[in-house]
Amino acid sequence: MRGANLIKLLRAIDLLSRPSGATVNELSERLEIDKRSVYRLLNTIEELGFPLTNEKEPLGRKKRWFFIDEFQKRLPNLTIPDVRFSLSEIISLYLLKKGEAAFRGTDIEKRIDSAFKKIEMFVPSGLFPQLEKVRSLFVAPSKFNKDYSDKQQVIEDLCSSILKGKVCLVTYHAFSDDKIKNFRIAPLYFFENNGGLYCFVNICRFDEIRILAVERIKDLKITDETFEYPEDFDPEKFLNTTFGIIYDEEFTVKIWFSRDQARYIRERKWARKQKITEKPDGSIILEMVTSGWYDIKRWVMTYGPEAKLLEPEGLREEIRHALEKMLEAYEK
Repeated sequence: MRGANLIKLLRAIDLLSRPSGATVNELSERLEIDKRSVYRLLNTIEELGFPLTNEKEPLGRKKRWFFIDEFQKRLPNLTIPDVRFSLSEIISLYLLKKGEAAFRGTDIEKRIDSAFKKIEMFVPSGLFPQLEKVRSLFVAPSKFNKDYSDKQQVIEDLCSSILKGKVCLVTYHAFSDDKIKNFRIAPLYFFENNGGLYCFVNICRFDEIRILAVERIKDLKITDETFEYPEDFDPEKFLNTTFGIIYDEEFTVKIWFSRDQARYIRERKWARKQKITEKPDGSIILEMVTSGWYDIKRWVMTYGPEAKLLEPEGLREEIRHALEKMLEAYEK
């Protein structure tokens, strides 16, 4: 169960948690699914260990479905002072915990586990072990995640300097020229990308925003020097402008995709500014404004003959040259 199906499950749990419960028709209308799918959803909820019951409406034939009274009384209004959790919120928190892979092996993972142990103290006995069944609903892949078990102190110091506005001295392995460099940074914002942990920093010497890969930080020391968070820096806007994590000047790119790949391309939003043109043979042309010259080049090449970069001409030439070199390598 993924995406939209998971959302429907959580919405169904909210409806069934109401004092009035819900009929099959109500669930069908609110979740926008047919009745057969409603019954499958009810079976799924019971298979996960959340017991349901039903009763006929007065003067009617329709049944209203509820969580059984004894179970329901223990679940709503789970309180930590004034904080109240519904069952669907608890499940959502648990699913969120499954996405902690980027912090695996670090103190942050230990703190996440510690926080959930505290939450467990305020929920019905045995509920969290029961939620282990939810593992079958959502799997967070970890095969490409980077290992941060030896970067615990670096991550902790970066967090501290971001919160306190402290400048850091960093020793960094720059892969672009394969050199170890030392410079002063103002750490601004963490983000995760494809199983890797990155940090936006302002390079003090150049007053320039750059992205550092956490695993390449060899050493980091917090200084007493303070900095002001740049008012004009919006990390979300910054990331939405780039195709990957490499930021450079924006440019317009046009890519042809075959009919077989077109269906997958239509499913996603690739850039804030994008346009898809349908072709008579079922293929499409994706036009978008983005940055990340190298990221686009690498992405297009992963599609092989199912994609062809049309513009810009400079990037088209780079791909053609890379393919010629690749062909030479396979001819030897």
